[in-house]
Amino acid sequence: MNKTILITGAAKRIGKEMALSFFSKGWDIVIHYNGSEVEAEALADKMNSERSNSAMIAQANLENANEVAKLVEKTLSKNSRIDALINNASTFYPTPIGTFSEESWNALMGSNLKAPLFLIQSFHKELEKNKGFIINVTDINVDRALVNHSIYLAAKSGLQTLTKSLAKELAPNIRVNAIAPGAILEPPNAEWTTEQKNNIVNAVPLKRMGAEKDIVDAAIYLSEAEYVTGQILNIDGGKSL
Repeated sequence: MNKTILITGAAKRIGKEMALSFFSKGWDIVIHYNGSEVEAEALADKMNSERSNSAMIAQANLENANEVAKLVEKTLSKNSRIDALINNASTFYPTPIGTFSEESWNALMGSNLKAPLFLIQSFHKELEKNKGFIINVTDINVDRALVNHSIYLAAKSGLQTLTKSLAKELAPNIRVNAIAPGAILEPPNAEWTTEQKNNIVNAVPLKRMGAEKDIVDAAIYLSEAEYVTGQILNIDGGKSL
């Protein structure tokens, strides 16, 4: 029986590339999505056409605790096992001081911190049984500063702390690590100007933007690195130095 991995936010962008990479290594994939149903179905169809019953889709708004619970239920009802979890899905937008609202707090904390924690809690017994792994996706700006994004960074900072804490708590049978991307992709529904891109690249020692493959390679490494846990792997071209 193939191992099964749940990847949140797997219908597009980095999550999609992670899903395709693990699929190519023989994993069965649970493709979580929120609003990208068409993309999720297309990705699952592609995988299932190549290897029957190798992929399923599961919709959930990760800001909603009830929907997170349904995601867990669907994943476990359709699969006899769960071997790995990648908390990739993220909500990202600015919240300058003076504009805070409970809605923005719930949205940013929900997808970036609360949902990962409760997904880990729900799956930890299965992951322990199968000696699985967890990868959280954080942000290099946790250790720097990103103006107007205090709620987002508070959530990602919490996820980073959670990674280290649970790595100790869930050892020795579950490894917990995190990937902290730097300048990889433009935010959803945004387009950087040439000047903005140049400013970003000039701040990176390797003098280039990253790509989805850089994050995917890190995820594959962490999935196979059996003596690595509790680590935050910066994938940022040296920007955090």
